[in-house]
Amino acid sequence: MIKLIGFSTALLIAVFAISSGDTFAQGQADLITPDFDAPKAGHDPKHTPKITAPEKVVAGEWFDVTIEIGTDARHPSFVEHFVRWIELSIDDVEIARTYLHPVFSSPKVTYTIALKRSGTLKVREAPNHTSAWTATRAITVTAKAPSTKQ
Repeated sequence: MIKLIGFSTALLIAVFAISSGDTFAQGQADLITPDFDAPKAGHDPKHTPKITAPEKVVAGEWFDVTIEIGTDARHPSFVEHFVRWIELSIDDVEIARTYLHPVFSSPKVTYTIALKRSGTLKVREAPNHTSAWTATRAITVTAKAPSTKQ
């Protein structure tokens, strides 16, 4: 059986919800630690993205770029500690992004891409407990060999 509440009860609930938000927010500032101040680019065994790609590729030809989160050990994938997404860019132009689910997905992806010119591959990964981590790798793109067909 559903019992309807009166207007005064609903008003009281709304006032409580609004005022309790201020109390809740007071502790929020304590959660904003230096871990969230800026993207990280240093070395961390579980957070630094590991980029596996050829040093040289031919313009316009497909090749694989594999990204694993963690250089010395793979980042965990738990509900309370996981990688939310992985992004691949070339010279700050986003090429691909994958969103990950905790528990069901491991923080490792492979993208098949093609480039027109040399540049810097940049990977960002966003764990749920700090700001994003980044890693870069230069890649050289060579011109396609001229066709020998006559």
